[in-house]
Amino acid sequence: MRKGSIWRIVALLMALTMVAAACGSDSDDTTTTTAAAAATTTTTSGPAATTTTAAASTPCVASIGIMGPFTGDAAFIGQVQLNWAKYAVELFNGDMGSNITLIEFDTMIDPAQGAILAPQAVDDSDIVGVIGPAGSQVVNAVGPIFDPAQMAFISPSSTEVGLAEKYDFLFRNVPLDDVQGPTSAAYMVAQGAQKVFVIDDQTSYSTGLAGTIQSELETAGVTVETDSVVQDATDFSALVSTIPDDTDFVYLPWQIASNGEILGNQLAEQGKDITIFGSDGMDSADFNIAGSVVAAFAPDLAAIPDSADLLAGYLAQYDETNTFGPVAFAATKVLLEAVDRVCQAGGIDSGDATATRALVAAEVALTDQSADETILRAPLSFTSIGELDGGAYFISEIQPDGSYLVVG
Repeated sequence: MRKGSIWRIVALLMALTMVAAACGSDSDDTTTTTAAAAATTTTTSGPAATTTTAAASTPCVASIGIMGPFTGDAAFIGQVQLNWAKYAVELFNGDMGSNITLIEFDTMIDPAQGAILAPQAVDDSDIVGVIGPAGSQVVNAVGPIFDPAQMAFISPSSTEVGLAEKYDFLFRNVPLDDVQGPTSAAYMVAQGAQKVFVIDDQTSYSTGLAGTIQSELETAGVTVETDSVVQDATDFSALVSTIPDDTDFVYLPWQIASNGEILGNQLAEQGKDITIFGSDGMDSADFNIAGSVVAAFAPDLAAIPDSADLLAGYLAQYDETNTFGPVAFAATKVLLEAVDRVCQAGGIDSGDATATRALVAAEVALTDQSADETILRAPLSFTSIGELDGGAYFISEIQPDGSYLVVG
């Protein structure tokens, strides 16, 4: 059974905690809330503070990593994820009196780069968990390296189906392509689509999502034509010439949003009035063609009044945001709270990094945040294989002023 090693640790820690609680007090008032320790903590780093009765908190000293495309064509994803993670660490350290350091690993959304950087994270004994990486193809590159080290890694933007079954220590706090695909296909069908042209970019993220979309649409009786490009292509004029004029949607499951802008302009240059439908990877200001639609695994944070203060605090420090950012904040908060619970139990030990990382992973697995505790105001917990329990995709239409209108 996958995630078995984590759950064995969870079971052992819970048993030890129950014994400690029983031996430590004759009172019926003793309550255990984590696997790592009988002590509980007060957390004020999220949208709403959560407080439980406990002994004074012990300042926590540790490091966590973050892997993402901080430079390159997909930097619109990585930079916003990085800034929101920094913001989460800053708030947490200020609230808890901790000293948790964020270590950056720039993957440029390249699997080869991820495979080079992952051993560096493992070799740093102070790093007890990782946020990211951003893309499913990079998750596939780092998973075989993080798993033996028992390094929990929480990806806030990889959506390929089946990854959590492959990697015991992977967690994801976003819904997957088996939600995105049907949601996106249903929208196109509801709009009366008869013909859709699907173009993948040859990454595992793209081909998986393209296959799901094709299957869903064909089941609904829609004619689907397909083609493929390399991810770094920037001239699509020859491909555009092959797209039938009566196509209703061109579906792009891409991660380089600016390439979608190029393709859209080349469609217009050839007189083809076809709506572009972009996957979550296209949810960026780099793709700004009015009338196009995009899918996103999170709503616009500006539409969530209860998180207004968090958003204002972020924007006071950083220039821009998008839907990738708040989900990265949420993932970082999960990891920070897991690390803190291990700290309170005295479990942070850089001399035995693997054991410490296993404890952190066990605490991540036990995450159970209510809607009041989360930036997106939705409950956050993980299934037994480390996937988000629940979640939905949102379809938005790009307006002439560049704003997004939720339409599905």
